[in-house]
Amino acid sequence: MPQPSVAQSINTSAAVRTYDISAGYLHDALTQFSQQAGIKLALDPALLQGKVTHGLTGDFDIKAALDQLLIGSGLQVAQRDDGFAIVVVPSASPEPAVTTLPAIQVTASNTNRYAATSTSTATKTNTLLRDVPQSITVITGDLIKDQSIRSLADAVRYVPGVGVSQGEGNRDALVFRGNRSTGDFFIDGIRDDAEFYRDLYNIDRVEVLKGANGMIFGRGGSGGVVNRVTKMANWEPVREFSFQGGSFNQKRMTADVGYVINDVAAVRLNTVYEDSGSFRDGVSMERLGIAPTVTIKPTSRTKVVLNMERFHDDRTADRGITSVVGRTGQVTGPVDVSRSQFFGDPRRSLAEIDVLSFGSFIEHKFDSGITLQNRTLYTTYDKFYQNVFASGGFNPQTGMLPLGAYNNTTSRDNVFNQTNFLYSLNTGPISHTLLAGVEVGRQETHNRRETGLFNNSAADTNFFVPLSNPLTNVPITFRNRNSGDGLDALNRSTVNVTSLYIQDQIEIIPQLQVIAGVRYDSFEVDFQQKNGLKDHLKTNDDLIAPRFGVIFKPIEPVSFYASYSQAYVPRAGDQLTALNVTVETLKPEKFTTMETGVKWDIRPDLAFTGAVYQLDRTNVINSVVGGQTFLTKGQRTEGVEISLAGQLTQNWSVMGGYAYQTGEITSDILGIARKGATVAELPRHTFSVWSRYDITPNIGAAFGVIHRDSMFASLTNRVSLPDFTRVDAALFTKFSKSFRGQLNIENLFDTKYFAAAHNDFNITPGSPIAVRASLIANF
Repeated sequence: MPQPSVAQSINTSAAVRTYDISAGYLHDALTQFSQQAGIKLALDPALLQGKVTHGLTGDFDIKAALDQLLIGSGLQVAQRDDGFAIVVVPSASPEPAVTTLPAIQVTASNTNRYAATSTSTATKTNTLLRDVPQSITVITGDLIKDQSIRSLADAVRYVPGVGVSQGEGNRDALVFRGNRSTGDFFIDGIRDDAEFYRDLYNIDRVEVLKGANGMIFGRGGSGGVVNRVTKMANWEPVREFSFQGGSFNQKRMTADVGYVINDVAAVRLNTVYEDSGSFRDGVSMERLGIAPTVTIKPTSRTKVVLNMERFHDDRTADRGITSVVGRTGQVTGPVDVSRSQFFGDPRRSLAEIDVLSFGSFIEHKFDSGITLQNRTLYTTYDKFYQNVFASGGFNPQTGMLPLGAYNNTTSRDNVFNQTNFLYSLNTGPISHTLLAGVEVGRQETHNRRETGLFNNSAADTNFFVPLSNPLTNVPITFRNRNSGDGLDALNRSTVNVTSLYIQDQIEIIPQLQVIAGVRYDSFEVDFQQKNGLKDHLKTNDDLIAPRFGVIFKPIEPVSFYASYSQAYVPRAGDQLTALNVTVETLKPEKFTTMETGVKWDIRPDLAFTGAVYQLDRTNVINSVVGGQTFLTKGQRTEGVEISLAGQLTQNWSVMGGYAYQTGEITSDILGIARKGATVAELPRHTFSVWSRYDITPNIGAAFGVIHRDSMFASLTNRVSLPDFTRVDAALFTKFSKSFRGQLNIENLFDTKYFAAAHNDFNITPGSPIAVRASLIANF
């Protein structure tokens, strides 16, 4: 764990580095450059007002890079004893004066840093986080390593306003501000809509954008989205190997190898293999992933990135434990059994997926100042899962509970292409960063579901077992029921999307900025049910998703913002497998978010965010009991979020936040819930903090605390999951220049809690104390 490097002196200005800074506001570009170069840079915001730059791409020493960024600005760089200053180009006077400005120190650091400064996802332009009018949490690469994060569920544990759902279908499922989603997942800004648990072995950082994001992401972008930014080949060689072992027979190996071919091309390879058990009886998992990438820079203005991924995940499908069936109106909770107790049959509960994807990114910066970006992603998914699980609650009077069974086969082909044009210009004293783009895509899905019939019966879809032994080994026959009241899915759906969007980031004065954008989406859904209904439905939705935000900056590090945004979720992808499809259910959901907040960069490496929001949702799909889903006319959630991320001192890093949330449905669901019922999976209070302190250059320690208030498992408000507080810990040591070790302890005090739910009768227990030891080698 090396100490942070000090600001470089003038003598280091000849050191050549590779830079990739997008065109935009000059102040932002200089701030990013100072961070990448590790120098002190004195900036006067008044001198930079309204000025833009064409950006910087290629290999430069510090002086040449600054000269490139300042072209056409009327400014120049002046060297000082402790760094550099940006000054006005002097007039032709005999002794030009150089103004000494206060330094803004931004130093490169090799220690763990939890604060990100900018994003290219929220606006599709490289923008400082404090200049984006919405709440954004970035899980940096250093934080992923420190917490030994392997999944998205682990990644968002410390993100305020975001919860984890069980994920029926054995897939990632998150709850954004009271809105559960299994489809709002993106990779490098492209939709990644599929049923599986994503691994972070090839991910550089994870961005959680809360609120309605329809203008940028189109379909989806509802209560929030998660975007994974992949590790790309670059001109910084890397050779890192990690070996991890721990509780419940966990074994994991990863490799990250990058090689510079020459000045034009670089390659990188990320791989993972994991074979692990679980604290749950009979549950195990095996996964293998490989992700190569190539980056080519034929000129200083052109970059091409090619990547692919092959990923396989094979695991036991685990739907957790059930709850107690109470009297009408009585609130109950999960049954009192061991955390390890499986319900159903783990031998016949399995989930397998194969993912194959190919992607490309092309960027070219024209002499005119226009930047062209094109990104394409083709992915094919083949998924099979089968559950033998608790399909109802435990009845204390009979001492029995029902088991059910089904399986599901899904194949999906996705292809999406985005083309963006970016341009910065001034209209008098007002600066503009313009974005215009088009996205086209096609998604084809085949889905088949079969119901399990017990003991070779033609009708017994439930089998009753005692709570003392909730397992079964009786024969189960799986059949696609294509007639009668219960119809199993046998569907084919095709979705074609065409989107146009435009956005303007306007700096009226340095203290006042406006972001305005609008997106038009054309969604064509062709849905065929091949079961007994034999329906063939077609819809064509023309949707408009606007976004408007105002940012006021009384001083440069502080931003006050207010925003209004909308998003739509047409029924496509996973949504089409969730319920019986009719013309009514094909109507899209609508999300409207109003948010106001403050962002304060206390220091360049320490950021505070506070937000207050209201999110309204209409035509909602909700899962209630036994896999049943119902349409809700509307629901509203309101909340307050605060977060802090970065370094409190040179050796002390922190990340965490607090959220206060309330939510209710705004209309009755006949026979299920009444108007005013509390939104499912929405705890009123959540608090989390992760803190790492480096005791010496070679030894560090970290502690984490997660508190979640009680919450209802579904809209029935009949089953409540109790509140809990969990403590995590970690130790870090550096053995030598090439080897370091890490010990992560989850649930240090062995707290018994429930991590997630899908409905009243499928609840996931939290893990008991678990220890993972890692050895990381860098060569």
